[in-house]
Amino acid sequence: MAGHSKWANIKHRKAAADSKKGKVFTRLIKEITVAARMGGGDPDSNPRLRMMLDKARDANMTKDSVTRAIQRGTGELEGVDYEAIRYEGYGTGGAAVMVECLTDNRTRTVAEVRHAFAKHGGNMGADGAVAFLFKHCGQFVFAPGANEDQVMAAALDAGADDVVTNADDSVEVLCAPPDFDKVKAALEKSGLKPDAAEVTMKPLSETALAGADAEKMRGLLDALDELDDVQNVYTTAALDE
Repeated sequence: MAGHSKWANIKHRKAAADSKKGKVFTRLIKEITVAARMGGGDPDSNPRLRMMLDKARDANMTKDSVTRAIQRGTGELEGVDYEAIRYEGYGTGGAAVMVECLTDNRTRTVAEVRHAFAKHGGNMGADGAVAFLFKHCGQFVFAPGANEDQVMAAALDAGADDVVTNADDSVEVLCAPPDFDKVKAALEKSGLKPDAAEVTMKPLSETALAGADAEKMRGLLDALDELDDVQNVYTTAALDE
């Protein structure tokens, strides 16, 4: 697609997250708390917690903050009981948007998400309206210039489903969510450090947006991302640089 770069979109998303460290920490604390509540406080037997702890280390979160979040999840400390909710809808050009939230007040959260959609020209849909347009998977992305053969050898040996070289020469590794830790370890053992690594909702197809439409869509995505209860925002929109 002319002007479309998967790597540019990933960099934009990372830059937006890095500019809001306080929000990143708040999200991680919620995720760690919920992970510990669901699967216990031992990361060796709780893959979801283990992944969140890796993210906390990458974000330079203090050990005390991590420990307290785990203890709130396991009930050793008093804490808020968060509920996981997902909202779906459409933005500019019919691009699909999926919003994952952790909240202690469902009424507040749905009102804020609906307002963000309406303000930026989008609209919310019913449950399942766009979920079929995404695939739940592990994703590792390497910047343009990565050694595709080396990445492919390490990833496929570890059980990855696919290795894709994008039009902008970035390299993507995809795997089933349960295989995320195994593929990550294999890549690291081969000296390969991805620039982005997460279990995500990957769009099965993309809607290319440029100019004013791309800016309008960025406005919606940024507005959703700013909301306190929002953990992750996924979209099929491919935004022009």
